[in-house]
Amino acid sequence: MAAERDIDDLPRNAANYTALTPLWFLERAALAHPARASLVHGALRYTWADTYRRCRRLASALARRSVGHGSTVAVIAPNIPAIYEAHFGVPMAGAVVNCVNIRLNAPTVAFLLEHSSAEVVMVDQEFFSLAEDSLRIIADQKKGSFKKPLVIVIGDHTCDPSALQDALRTGAIEYEKFLETGDPEFAWKPPQDEWKSIALGYTSGTTSSPKGVVLHHRGAYLMSLSGALVWKMNDGAVYLWTLPMFHCNGWGYTWTLAAICGTSICLRQVTAKAIFSAIANQGVTHFCGAPVVLNTLINAPPADTILPLPRVVDVMTAGAAPPPSVLAAMSKLGFRVSHTYGLSETYGPSTVCAWKPEWDILPDDERARLQARQGIRYVGLEGLDVVDPKSMAPVPADGSTLGEIVMRGNAVMKGYLKNPKANAEAFENGWFHSGDLGVRHPDGYIEVKDRAKDIIISGGENISSLEVEKAVYLHPAVLEASVVARADEQWGESPCAFVTLKDGVDGSDEAAMAANVIKFCRERLPGYWVPKSVVFGPLPKTATGKIKKHELRAKAKELGPVRKSRM
Repeated sequence: MAAERDIDDLPRNAANYTALTPLWFLERAALAHPARASLVHGALRYTWADTYRRCRRLASALARRSVGHGSTVAVIAPNIPAIYEAHFGVPMAGAVVNCVNIRLNAPTVAFLLEHSSAEVVMVDQEFFSLAEDSLRIIADQKKGSFKKPLVIVIGDHTCDPSALQDALRTGAIEYEKFLETGDPEFAWKPPQDEWKSIALGYTSGTTSSPKGVVLHHRGAYLMSLSGALVWKMNDGAVYLWTLPMFHCNGWGYTWTLAAICGTSICLRQVTAKAIFSAIANQGVTHFCGAPVVLNTLINAPPADTILPLPRVVDVMTAGAAPPPSVLAAMSKLGFRVSHTYGLSETYGPSTVCAWKPEWDILPDDERARLQARQGIRYVGLEGLDVVDPKSMAPVPADGSTLGEIVMRGNAVMKGYLKNPKANAEAFENGWFHSGDLGVRHPDGYIEVKDRAKDIIISGGENISSLEVEKAVYLHPAVLEASVVARADEQWGESPCAFVTLKDGVDGSDEAAMAANVIKFCRERLPGYWVPKSVVFGPLPKTATGKIKKHELRAKAKELGPVRKSRM
């Protein structure tokens, strides 16, 4: 291919070109609003000047221990200031930050620490035993060749101090003491190449070993700004951390908040009462959460709520397709919900159901139905399509033809760490393959219909588990629902609904309640889409509120096939 011509031959130079990195946002925030609150955690309050100094101390302390380019720093912590500081301090030292899901078990954490070659493990005091157990597993596997990483324990004034003291007795370094060894004026340097890795995150690994998603500075810069643009976040927004910062780097809002000089309200334990309290008492304007968090707010007991809200609160939801009924209920409470969609491999959310003013006059149910779609690409994502996975041809924009959702551009990961086979599959034909099945509507908006592995095939016909779930959620007694395939003697597979009932609902006669749910669905769905079995009880969830469908599929398998009628 011939080189593209330009009108000049002017070269790049130090005055007109620099690598993109979100690290610059922190320096600017400290300059623009040094006294504005950056982080609030209980009685603890830091300003942007404080946070910049602390992040430079962290970078300096790491550098003094030869932790820098080519190094990985693992962080095992809930939403506390230290994990926020790691998003800047670690890459300021040239290293890569790897935030670890605190709900993983020790063998899985051991795999992550070993696979990422973590040289440092920063761990919250509550999860110190998890880190120790994980490192012990690696030591047993590697025998004499194991070199223990530097272990830094993070104390938390809101927790029992005895756990911190127990950790310190093992020889771990306390986080604040570690910061004291660093220089608050550390002259950090941005990456020379914006393709350099800034963060590593691991997929859930529900069907195999977790895959390490490697993200670069350029993508983090563009997506953190995109997040502010699509959400219309203003300077000084007050953001409540209900979404774990360890999940897709807090969907990029760790870096966004520095760009807009906002304030982070840390929330160690996510409850409806804590969310409503923060909105009322700390001026919260924005928060993110999976639909399960929204459902918690909708069904919170009156004693835990503070209504009406003192202001409109913006909520971004993703992680699972929210049922229209949940979106409508949130709107009635006074929340303004933005629906996004994405994956760990695309820096978290990378599409948004951009609101159209003409929708304002539509009935509530119709607005919620439109808002439940996953929408159009983020500003920072250059390519989004729904294609036939074999021919890669775009599917018709008819709202019904299924295809795979694919992406390309700066918002796509560098690749999976040490996994060339998975990379070849993920990037086949020049697109990132999401594994999600969806449709494109006549207005160009996409809608996820299912994960490819979650499609139910009954009598040769495809059934979207998400569409069945939407119907089940409408039942007045249902708090949560998830639908998976169950073996069926007559049809091969049929929908099986796992349901959690609302508090106060009498579910003692499960057979009668199951029949009632099935009858309710039969009035709203095609006959072959109606669940043939309903199972009641709490639903298993990940740390980010996603329902663990792989566990439900296993339970459905244990139930055996739905018997063919002998009538």
